Amino acid sequence: MTLFAVLAVMAISCVVLLSVASTVQIDIQREKEQEAIYRGEEVADAIRQYVEFYRGAKLPNSMDDLLKGLPQGTKDRAILRLSASTDPLSEDHKWRLIQPDPTKLQGFARKVQGYNGGMMPTNPSPTFDRYTAALSSSLIVNIDGTTADEDSMDDDFDYDTITDNVPFIGVASQSRAHSVLTYYGMDTESKWIFTPLFRGTQSRIVPIRGGVPGGTRR
Repeated sequence: MTLFAVLAVMAISCVVLLSVASTVQIDIQREKEQEAIYRGEEVADAIRQYVEFYRGAKLPNSMDDLLKGLPQGTKDRAILRLSASTDPLSEDHKWRLIQPDPTKLQGFARKVQGYNGGMMPTNPSPTFDRYTAALSSSLIVNIDGTTADEDSMDDDFDYDTITDNVPFIGVASQSRAHSVLTYYGMDTESKWIFTPLFRGTQSRIVPIRGGVPGGTRR
């Protein structure tokens, strides 16, 4: 009986330890994701400042461009912290650079649209409209209020692992892990694109094909 009691206690202890370990792992992942979102938003704001400074005629080509800052008198004005230039979720700590190509942005744009109830937030300034104009035809809402081709949206995401020397309008993680947190309703870390696009406070109805604006906030 004593042996059975010891075995029972050991079994219960193992279950408790496994439960605690799982909880700790989830907490660690959550903290890393929170930091990734915080840093990603900083990068997005740095890109905004960079693009607005050059009036839309120039995009950064690397994190070094953002870390260097912008000319201000005889010195450069800092627009990005060094720590924000690294991705806490990727093994090599490098952000994926998202190019200003509609095919690389449409998956994220559709998710934002669906999350926002069928409405697409405007850009922070007209400077950025040139980078989203070609997206309008792909941002549509079905008659039942769901975003068009919602079941096939995963195929719209581009997973290029370019991390340097390319003009970029946003960044994303290289990690494809299922996330603890969600960002615009997305629960896959690699789908979180941090960009100054779609950040206006006002909303506009995007072109509709055979339906009415709508959608469910998730």
